[in-house]
Amino acid sequence: MSEQSLPDDARPEYTDALPEYAERVLEVAELIPPGRVMTYGDVAEWLEEGGPRQVGRVMALYGGAVPWWRVVRADGTLLPGHELRALDHYRAEGTPLKQASRAAQGHLPRLDMKRARWDGGGRAEGHT
Repeated sequence: MSEQSLPDDARPEYTDALPEYAERVLEVAELIPPGRVMTYGDVAEWLEEGGPRQVGRVMALYGGAVPWWRVVRADGTLLPGHELRALDHYRAEGTPLKQASRAAQGHLPRLDMKRARWDGGGRAEGHT
């Protein structure tokens, strides 16, 4: 049976709306202050749902409209393929960086996670 032969109330709804979890992840990304970062795992923990992979997937699919460079890998390495764009943002925002070692691929710095990581302080009561 094709969708066209289904009654109107039985057809699947197609909308441009984001999945609810994706909306929540993107809201957290927007809360991260300039110059600070959260890891994918931090975001999942803050939401009390999902995990780093789910947050990473949301950011990969929908993160372009939010400050995506503030949601990062736990080791502080810059997002592969977007290193230079992210680095421009980090420098403009004053995000703490560690000097690249000579052994580092492309001699790119890493985020200084001890200083740059944001714990979500000031979290709105009941926000999930």
